[in-house]
Amino acid sequence: MALMEISIVPLGTGNTSLSPYIAKVIRAIKESGLSYEFHDMGTTIQGEVGELFGLAQTVHEIPFDAGAKRVYTVIKIDDRRDKITKIGQKRRSVEKKL
Repeated sequence: MALMEISIVPLGTGNTSLSPYIAKVIRAIKESGLSYEFHDMGTTIQGEVGELFGLAQTVHEIPFDAGAKRVYTVIKIDDRRDKITKIGQKRRSVEKKL
């Protein structure tokens, strides 16, 4: 399993509020069935690498379909194969050391 952090910023919407666009993105992520954690600056999703790339492409298109003229998407993938990684595991490891 891998982790992907994705941040999608619709541009050219004519409005500074982006929540209507992001709500549609989060709805699609939820419907994917993959584990995810939505936070203020993006979303972390857990899954197989192929699933993550496919989902990233799907959700990147959502703001365009909703009328955005430009979409800025940032993706980070942590694909660790020596052990199973889960959402929140890295944070908990650091918190133990604090």
